[in-house]
Amino acid sequence: MELHEKATRRVADAVLRHLIEAVPDKVHTVLTDNDTRCTMPGDVASAAPLIRETIAAGQTFRAYSFESACARNDIDHRLTKPRTPGSTVRSSG
Repeated sequence: MELHEKATRRVADAVLRHLIEAVPDKVHTVLTDNDTRCTMPGDVASAAPLIRETIAAGQTFRAYSFESACARNDIDHRLTKPRTPGSTVRSSG
């Protein structure tokens, strides 16, 4: 478990990379909300599949590091539906 002072794009990417290194099995899927730390604002689906295609074609691309890490590690990045109440509930315990 990692605790960080702020949730930034860099922190989101680092947490994912540390998770990939730490778990003994392959990470197949990650589920995030539509927050801009993990995906482009307004996206309803991950760009990871498009990034994988671009990498395979040897083309230059620009992407959020979190989604790029998903693409490079063959991780399915899924997004919750916008304004899903369950994804915004915070634990008080």
